[in-house]
Amino acid sequence: MSGSLLFVGHTGQRSGAEKVMLTLIDVALEQGLRVAVACPDGPLAEELPAGCRHIRVPRLGMWGQTGLGRIAGLAGLPVRWLVGALRVRRVLLAERPRVVCNSLFALPCLRLAVAGTPHRERARWLVHDTLSSRKQRLVARLGRAAVAGAVAVSRATAVPVRECGYRVSVAPNGVPIPSIPSSPASRADSTARVGILASVTEWKGHRVLLDAVAEVPGLHLDVAGAPFPGDEPFLEELRRRADRPDLRGRVTFLGVVDPADVFAVWDVLVSASTSPEAGPLGVLEAMAHGVPVVGTDHGGTAEYLSGGAGVLVPPGDVKALAAALRWILDEPDLGNELVVTARRRVQKQHDIELTLPAMADALWGSEFPL
Repeated sequence: MSGSLLFVGHTGQRSGAEKVMLTLIDVALEQGLRVAVACPDGPLAEELPAGCRHIRVPRLGMWGQTGLGRIAGLAGLPVRWLVGALRVRRVLLAERPRVVCNSLFALPCLRLAVAGTPHRERARWLVHDTLSSRKQRLVARLGRAAVAGAVAVSRATAVPVRECGYRVSVAPNGVPIPSIPSSPASRADSTARVGILASVTEWKGHRVLLDAVAEVPGLHLDVAGAPFPGDEPFLEELRRRADRPDLRGRVTFLGVVDPADVFAVWDVLVSASTSPEAGPLGVLEAMAHGVPVVGTDHGGTAEYLSGGAGVLVPPGDVKALAAALRWILDEPDLGNELVVTARRRVQKQHDIELTLPAMADALWGSEFPL
């Protein structure tokens, strides 16, 4: 394959959506495409592989949980979208690349960039967000004229995007599948350990999880992940909560980790998101590694864990989450059944050796199938 490909992202940070994009960049480079990524400076730009060009754009989304940071992030959006659009437009006119928009908040920038050009027909939106808020749906509709269609990473994610007027296909996320599952029982410490593997930001449900663990005596919680810029006060709030008497000494904040390292010692992974996730890689990775999963019953998480592949609880329900953790930890046979069902599902539907080429084809294949 020849030609060029441009990815557009709203952030320079690295989370699940950016991890997927990096794997797609590797595929594109292997296919002989010239690849560029328009994104802000940050860890993502620093991880771009050799042969991939970085086009610096401003932050295209908001940041900060509350106060002046949130206000500044919102007030400057139109100007940042315009500045980013001018830089993207130069690439579009000079190179005529196929385009993959990798995030919701990059859509308005891309719409400004393609205005008056034929590049809309060469663009796809890879949807990593389950549109659950009025703000998200507004941004999606605002960006509708930027792309010819969308590729969603789960069926649940495709539904609201279709309702916003997009043509949508589904190309599920995938993960590497180890030949031998993890075995927490082999560790020297017999303390039951649960973990959360997610960016430390409010909607990931850390508050709910801390309160649920507080109701299960003797259980230890590992918090793996780091805050995005602007979310540091939230991490400090969690640390204060963990230092209260009902949790003191039972919570460890690990920061950024290698998932394989924590799966080797966790008895359960929890995905506690209070807003629906599109296709959480951490859930799939835990399923592949043989770690039972408790997740909130919405979005891609519900899709992954349905039919006995995990335990689903209502979002934000502390009592239900605590009960689910007790159930799995008190019933080893249940955990084993969940692991077997989950591994089969990942092997059948989410093996990255199969899903990654299919996703690439949906995004920039010669016929742009939708």
